[in-house]
Amino acid sequence: MTYVIAQPCVDVMDRACVEECPVDCIYEGKRSLYIHPDECVDCGACEPVCPTEAIFYEDDLPDEWEDYIDFNVAFFDELGDPGGAAKLGPQDFDPEGITRMPPQNQG
Repeated sequence: MTYVIAQPCVDVMDRACVEECPVDCIYEGKRSLYIHPDECVDCGACEPVCPTEAIFYEDDLPDEWEDYIDFNVAFFDELGDPGGAAKLGPQDFDPEGITRMPPQNQG
């Protein structure tokens, strides 16, 4: 895995990272965004444009958000390898760990 989108994105989904990604590897779930680990080329273009600072290189992910690695894996276990987010569009699901959360980041 490469980059992971963590808790600050849940229920926000600004999508600036999606627009910046040169390889179309950021997928939209119902409440969060997810980076496909096999499609990401580790360019890091998504990280500085995220207004909520939710994107981390896996090794730099804060301990409090380590579960987001598993959430990302679970999202793609269900979705598979579609080969690009744009052609697929938003999905109507998230991993159970995200769906069980109360509303997040609502200011």
